Amino acid sequence: MKVIFLQDVPRVGKRYDVKEISDGYAMNFLLPRKLAEPATAQALANLEKRKQNIEIEREVQENLLLKNLEAIKDKIITIKVKADEKGHLFSKIHTKEIVEAMKAQNHADVGEEFIVLEKPIKEVGEFVIPIEIKGKKSSFKLVVEKI
Repeated sequence: MKVIFLQDVPRVGKRYDVKEISDGYAMNFLLPRKLAEPATAQALANLEKRKQNIEIEREVQENLLLKNLEAIKDKIITIKVKADEKGHLFSKIHTKEIVEAMKAQNHADVGEEFIVLEKPIKEVGEFVIPIEIKGKKSSFKLVVEKI
């Protein structure tokens, strides 16, 4: 039986793959769990429409990310944290905290995966944080201040 996978199924198929699967496996496992649907002519036409919509959405997301990259370029983001007298932080600053600060201060939405942070920040000071999206690079300044 030919089916269209609606979700990733380990070692069998990925989402939106069209594969020939044994009838028993499809009827007893994939179809009842809504992991796949029969590959009818109507379902295949709907699959093509879904793929086109996903491609358009991906392009829009990439354009938005590139606009955010330009908006963040050469900006200064400030994070205030608890630190001791020597300037060592009580808790490290990871990419998650940096992304939240960017959203709060510049209204820019950049995913954690695009921030290139070699290791978490452990002390007070100024840091240049690089960002890389689809081969395009930029950076911004992160100022870590003691509360």
